[in-house]
Amino acid sequence: MNKEVRVRFAPSPTGALHIGGVRTALYNYLFARKMGGKMLLRIEDTDQNRFVAGAENYILESLSWLGIQLDEGIREGGPFGPYRQSERKHIYRQYAEQLVEQDKAYYAFDTPEELDEMRKRLEAAKVSNPQYNAITRTQMRNSLTLSSSEVKELLDAGVPYVIRLKVPRKEEVRLNDLIRGWVVVHSTAIDDKVLMKSDGMPTYHLANIVDDHLMEITHVIRGEEWLPSAPLHVLLYRFLGWEDTMPQFAHLPLLLKPDGNGKLSKRDADVGGFPIFPLDWKDPATGAESKGFREAGYLPEALVNFLAFLGWNPGTTQEIFSMDELIEAFSIERIGKSGAKFDIQKAKWYNQYYLRAMADTDLADQLIRGLAQKQIACPEEKALKIIRLIKERLTFPADALSEAALFFERPHEYDQAVVSSKWSAEVADVIRNYQEALTDVAVLDADTAKALIQVSAEKKGVKLGKVLPALRIAVTGGSSGPDLMQTIEIIGKEELGVRIENALNAL
Repeated sequence: MNKEVRVRFAPSPTGALHIGGVRTALYNYLFARKMGGKMLLRIEDTDQNRFVAGAENYILESLSWLGIQLDEGIREGGPFGPYRQSERKHIYRQYAEQLVEQDKAYYAFDTPEELDEMRKRLEAAKVSNPQYNAITRTQMRNSLTLSSSEVKELLDAGVPYVIRLKVPRKEEVRLNDLIRGWVVVHSTAIDDKVLMKSDGMPTYHLANIVDDHLMEITHVIRGEEWLPSAPLHVLLYRFLGWEDTMPQFAHLPLLLKPDGNGKLSKRDADVGGFPIFPLDWKDPATGAESKGFREAGYLPEALVNFLAFLGWNPGTTQEIFSMDELIEAFSIERIGKSGAKFDIQKAKWYNQYYLRAMADTDLADQLIRGLAQKQIACPEEKALKIIRLIKERLTFPADALSEAALFFERPHEYDQAVVSSKWSAEVADVIRNYQEALTDVAVLDADTAKALIQVSAEKKGVKLGKVLPALRIAVTGGSSGPDLMQTIEIIGKEELGVRIENALNAL
């Protein structure tokens, strides 16, 4: 019987959740559901200096908004808790000490000054990448160079120390990544990473491996930036005797700038005028505010669909997927190695699709509420007519309010470029005749409005194509917009007459 699939999303609460982290969470969720497994959230807060208040709740709210349902975590609980690493501090030391006892790790008593001196010495010797490793550790103050009595004396005296991994000097470390295939790294490229810090807290590397093992994680799906650490993690699994239960790794491709040149950053988002966080975020330290996808008007279904395609494809031409359809179609085998361009125009395309799929009544309700905030009353029937007319023009829900403005606000100015090219005495004469003809109409609908303007144009011997742009200017002040006759129907006869009169007097 196959072991139950268990995956984890393990962010650090150091600020807002980057959209790349959201994609990682989504892929973990899709894979877990596809395989009938479990997904847990683990908060990796071993670096207390970088902890940011509110970040945990932000992570939870972001996942909830996107429909990523957790099976275990800091909120849900579960059989492998606690799920916050700072609450598991007592667990890690025993494994670090076990590695020391088995000569797989060692105590290092080097002061910051001694470490700095080592780096300077290596730089002077033209070493391109100064490291604390199999060679340099023989010249440093640690339990490998000191006698056992000296080590005991330092420990008893409470001299600060860290525990470092004892990386083999000449060995190839191999990892079969589910996305990248075999990754082979020589141990000379791996330094003796700190596993336990002098403050008693574990580093990411130790805590991550211990927790993944104890929480029975079967697959680690994470960003490409963790690939250089993977060989170190393989060594830790082996040294701790857990090689047979080591999870399978899948390192996701990078999210690239919109032009494809380099990793996507917050600065790219700021310059491009698009969000990079799922929700609005205010930095509690600086007060700096960043807009989120939710507050910018993106629908969760659209963002999920967009993110799913940033590195993965279904192998078909289908682009629109519900969450259930994504779960059914998802497979790690169809995740690519190459970085994925962050095309915000594609995100907008998805948003347009899902917005247009919304019920007219829901959008009408949003429009009524938005107008009410501007002290504008709008009956439901009118709101529905407006929504049906402008829906195809919307990218974000808030666009409905700006698109609907022309139905409630008379033009205060007119597009001069259109006026100079489309407005003339003869079209003004047609529009005046049209205005007069309106007085005999009881109810002005779109068909009647069109028939009347056609009759007025024919009566004056002017082609309808010359009249309509000028009529739009009179009604809306601009040269483009939703269907003109439908617009006239919604505005109504009296308001139309006022707008025509204003335009005839102004132009």
